[in-house]
Amino acid sequence: MNSTPERRRSEGNDHTNLTGKILIAMPGMADPRFERSVVLICAHTDEGAMGLVLNRPLPEIDFGDLLEQLGIATDAAARQIEVRFGGPVEPGRGFVLHNVPEHGDDPEGRLRIGRTLAMTTTRDILEELAHGHGPASAVLALGYAGWGPGQLEDEMLQNGWLTGNGAEDLIFGDSHSDKWQNALRAQGIDPSLLSAAAGRA
Repeated sequence: MNSTPERRRSEGNDHTNLTGKILIAMPGMADPRFERSVVLICAHTDEGAMGLVLNRPLPEIDFGDLLEQLGIATDAAARQIEVRFGGPVEPGRGFVLHNVPEHGDDPEGRLRIGRTLAMTTTRDILEELAHGHGPASAVLALGYAGWGPGQLEDEMLQNGWLTGNGAEDLIFGDSHSDKWQNALRAQGIDPSLLSAAAGRA
């Protein structure tokens, strides 16, 4: 059976497919690397899942310096986008999370996550940003969070993560200190009540 673009897009809405959803770390998260983290799931299949942490900035890494290290020339119009810790897997690899038009083809190296959201791994987008072009909203994540087959589902069953919808301000906003709380509130949960409940044995 042929899979139409409309069908592929609709598959992302299936309750078992978390692509485009956010994960919010529960107070009892066992892995300290993900404590109070908010993660955007970029891909989720039977083979596992891949996501980018949204609230771990890397202020010590300058985007312009990074471009210079990669041998990408910049000019006066160069964009200065934020660099974040995307996750512990392959920390030397970069992923640009950015907005895209709702309609249109996706070139090689670009993975559409939602109707107006995509992730690009090719050098082209960095060169565009270096000359003041490229998407209106973009962040660069170094590394990613990865799960093997069934691993994420197991962590969710163990109450490690809460799932929700990702608002654009959570993805591109720069107020990281309250993203975890804001992500919970967006799901109708009071963070103070959740923290208090987790503190009782």
